[in-house]
Amino acid sequence: MPATSRRCTARGGFARGWEAGECAALLSDASIAADGVFTGHHAQPAGFVMSRQAADEAEILSIVVAPAHRGNRLAANLLGAHLSRLAGNGVSQVFLEVEDGNVAAERLYRHLGFREVGRRKGYYPKPDGSRATAVAMRLDLA
Repeated sequence: MPATSRRCTARGGFARGWEAGECAALLSDASIAADGVFTGHHAQPAGFVMSRQAADEAEILSIVVAPAHRGNRLAANLLGAHLSRLAGNGVSQVFLEVEDGNVAAERLYRHLGFREVGRRKGYYPKPDGSRATAVAMRLDLA
């Protein structure tokens, strides 16, 4: 994301984006893998995915696609390439969480082979003060 961006996930529609310092700390961590897509003459960010690896497992921390680039399979291609990278690094299981009711994201994850393994009620804070359920999902790569 550009240095002028205050939050590296704020454009993704999350209730709380990560501050630039949080992003920098994550990206300097050797256990973090990040991939991004940049478009246009000025290499504007179109999307990114970030995960943390521990032994043979990884957790997708965030995947964000800019609104102007949604609906054209960018997320599927980006996440597919990232999963291939993780498999090449010896990862056999990948975990992620998605807000219950995020139909597009759930459809993408299920299409790529993720399956639901649990739920966390009241996990995500929403802008209106309510809390949403997180759906925990897992993909076996090996």
